Amino acid sequence: MTEEQKRKQWFVVHVLAGQEMKVRDNLVKRMKTEEMSDFVYEVVLPMERIAEVKRGKKSETTRKFFPGYLIVNMWLFDDPRDNDRQPLVDRTWYFIKDTQGVIGFAGTKDRPIPMRDSEVQALLSQVREREENVIPKISFSIGETVKVADGPFENQSGVVEEIDPERGKLRVSVSIFGRNTLVDLEYWQVERA
Repeated sequence: MTEEQKRKQWFVVHVLAGQEMKVRDNLVKRMKTEEMSDFVYEVVLPMERIAEVKRGKKSETTRKFFPGYLIVNMWLFDDPRDNDRQPLVDRTWYFIKDTQGVIGFAGTKDRPIPMRDSEVQALLSQVREREENVIPKISFSIGETVKVADGPFENQSGVVEEIDPERGKLRVSVSIFGRNTLVDLEYWQVERA
């Protein structure tokens, strides 16, 4: 089996909910100390950055795409095309299974199912995109009534007229002195009414 074939095997590992970061860090640390870098290549915890307004202040947090799961690139089968009959690479199998906080693999009870290349590429591109861009915790729709939480129009209600998800901005129609005026606001400056 070539090195490229070994590195094309990605699996979903089920871990204790709320322990994803701890399990990931433990796996990465153990990869170095137990010299497993020839068997386990990458451990991914898909996360995204979320912006929200709390008590009038903008804050940024992170949220997991798949709570309770890690995505791991590892050499687990000698021939991934025939994983029903191929024996597992024991060293990798037990390295993952014996990690504190790991419940098991996605698949059957004793046979992990590798992810397809298309699934891996889609997931990794989505992870990269969401790590770079901050998305609002709440999504809005045109015609929805919102309350301005920050800025000169604070505590005023308005109606969403346009949404620009690329820039994270909304155009909201706010009543000023009895006339509707369009105001450009960032997602974090408004909240649901």
